[in-house]
Parts: sequence; C-alpha cells; structure tokens
Amino acid sequence: MNYSLRQLRVFVAVARYGSFSQAGQHIGLSQSAVSHSIKELETETGVRLLDRTTREVVLTEAGTQLARRLESILEDLNTTLLDVRSYGEQRSGTVRIAASQTISAHLMPQCISASQQRYPDIRLMLRDRVQQGVLQSVRNAEVDFGIVVNPLQMQDLESEVILEEPFLLLCRQDDPLMTLDAVTWKALANRVMVLQDYASGSRALIDAALQTQGIAVNVVQEVGHPATLFPMVEAGIGISILPALALPLPEGRPLVVRPLLPVINRTLMLIRRKNRSLSPAAEAVWQLVRQQATRLSQQRAQRGIF
Repeated sequence: MNYSLRQLRVFVAVARYGSFSQAGQHIGLSQSAVSHSIKELETETGVRLLDRTTREVVLTEAGTQLARRLESILEDLNTTLLDVRSYGEQRSGTVRIAASQTISAHLMPQCISASQQRYPDIRLMLRDRVQQGVLQSVRNAEVDFGIVVNPLQMQDLESEVILEEPFLLLCRQDDPLMTLDAVTWKALANRVMVLQDYASGSRALIDAALQTQGIAVNVVQEVGHPATLFPMVEAGIGISILPALALPLPEGRPLVVRPLLPVINRTLMLIRRKNRSLSPAAEAVWQLVRQQATRLSQQRAQRGIF
C-alpha cells in the first residue's frame, strides 16, 4: 500500500473530531484537503472508512478498528521521534581528539577550556601524537576526530580546513638576519639548520618550500618535539623554521622570529572517517575547535602578529 503518514494523521484527526472542518483546523489543512486525503487513504486500503452526510461524519466498522489502532501507533511514533530529537540535542559524553604536538600545545588548551565552560557535561580527552599516529587513530576509530597538517592523501577521510598559518624563521638575537624586518627564503641558502624530523606534518612542507625556492641548507639536527628547537637554536647549533602556531617564544631566551618571504603557509585540518556521523557531543566539539581556530587567527590579525 502506498499511503502516507500525513494521510494517517488526517484520518485520526477526523475520527477524533467527527468533522472535516474541525480536523482541518486542528492540523492546519483546508476542509477540501482533508477530504482529498481521506479519499486517497480509502483508495489505498480498498475499504470505506467514513460515512459522510450533510450533517456528520461517521466511522464505518473498518474505520473504527483502524482509528483505534492508529491512535496508539501514531502516539508511539511521535514519542520515538521526540526521543531521537532529544538525542540529537544531547551535549554529554566523552569526546576523543588526536592532534600533533604543536597543535596540542598551542591550540587545544583553549579548546578544552572553552569546551569545559560551554559543555560541562562533555569530557574531552586529547591524545598527543605525531601526524601519522593521528591519522591511524582516526582510521582505527580510536578517536572521534583529529587535527592534522595538510596536504595529505586521505580519500578515506572527510576534512575541513580550520587555519592557515605561515612558516617563520627562528634565530638567535645576535644572528645577522635579525637586523631585517623580514627574511627571504633565499637568504637561508647554505645556512646550518635544526628542523623537526619527518614525523612532523610540517617537515615535508618545509622541504618543498626550500626546493621551490632553489635553496640548499645544511640540516645538522632533526628533532621530534618542536619545543626542542628553541634550546637548539639558543645554543648556536643552527637556525630553524617553525610554524606560527609554535609561538610565543619561551620567555627570557635570546631568540627572535622573522617572517619569511614569500609567505608560505601550512594548513590545519579537522579530519574524521568518511561516511561516519559524529555523536552530538563530538559534533559540538568539532564546531568549537573550528571556532577557536578562527578566533585565534582573528586575534593575530588584530594584534598585527604572525
């Protein structure tokens, strides 16, 4: 049978009020629309459900049986739909996020704090991992979603860009390049450098930028944690390149950053498994992280910093 939920609801309303006009007023339809809907339902069921006269509408025996059963069925259906809607509005439970070390240290604390204030019933758990570990955690459903550095080959994941940030030069205060307001990539030619290793999502982008600018550098140390770059540069081992998200610099150290020209950005992205819906709580946190990243970008622009 090809009948609709609307037809069933119209029939129950007519059975309850005993009038096409009153039923129409209750459900927001014209009398003619109610009459048409009843005729369609009778055609689909193959039985007469109502006897109509100029003064009243009376249920037939078949109509009485149908109305009695539909009343409770439609009530159960309405309750079920309300329960589903309530679930969709829930903001509770545990949300797990995986992010690389720089992102974990410089973006996620603000996100966790904002989540605690806005969604006190959500427990946000952060897993601090290298980029490949973030990807693996998302693919294995160990976390609800992750934050990574683009570009990546990830046809099996859905993504959303949340932040564009430039690479910066990190030097000691006594380095000759620090006399410049901005430094060209070509000025780095043949310099001794300390960079993050290839577990970082940024390293491949830095290598590509150097290659595009036709620059050869001497990488003498490759470190795993971005915070290790600061004491390495301070000790005079070499200069470095880091993303703006790694700021601010540690206080009390003779270190300075300068913009690199031309500006080359890295892109931060939220990622999750393709064709898998997030829980209401995870969706709320996903949106919150995106908002916090946008807020961070706006604050930097207002302050005139990187």
